[in-house]
Amino acid sequence: MEENNSEIEAFKEQSRARAEANTDTQTNEYEAMMLEAFVGKPDSPEKGLWYANAFSKYDVNGVDVMRWNWSWWAFFGGIWFLIYRKAYAAAGGLFLISIIASFIPFSGIVISILAGGFSTYFVYRVYRTKKLEIEAANPDESQRIEMMKVVGGYNAWAAWVFPLLIVIGILAAVAVPQLAETDGMQQQMNEQKIQELEM
Repeated sequence: MEENNSEIEAFKEQSRARAEANTDTQTNEYEAMMLEAFVGKPDSPEKGLWYANAFSKYDVNGVDVMRWNWSWWAFFGGIWFLIYRKAYAAAGGLFLISIIASFIPFSGIVISILAGGFSTYFVYRVYRTKKLEIEAANPDESQRIEMMKVVGGYNAWAAWVFPLLIVIGILAAVAVPQLAETDGMQQQMNEQKIQELEM
């Protein structure tokens, strides 16, 4: 009888372990699908993997921890990276910091380095906030994933506006001195004509 009880207990323990493993697998699949919906790039699974690895650094046993995670896009894009990833509050904060720090020599490179290392954390915060809001609003996992696709993702227009502004800036940097030089030459020619007419 004792042997049967121990076998039954062992079987129950194995069943519980299988159920927990199955729940963990379901939870992991759900988390992966939510993150993929947030990233918004189903054709690029490496993007989802990159964000999954980055976000795993920030969640330590359920506690959010700001850590360094390098992103070249954030380094070069700065505010535009945050706008692209819909982290508007962080983009506004970085904009204000950039304006204030613009009076300090070499602050631009320091801010770019800090943006490259910490911007992904702010994207993670946006993900966590949206995920909690969606989970509170809807108990159905498939509907949650669809909602995350709508509120998550990215602003495609930011990926076009940023390079466009760079091109406009380069053109302006080249054209303004040329226009000033042309204006100066025109002014000299006008002065010469006036002198010729006065003679």
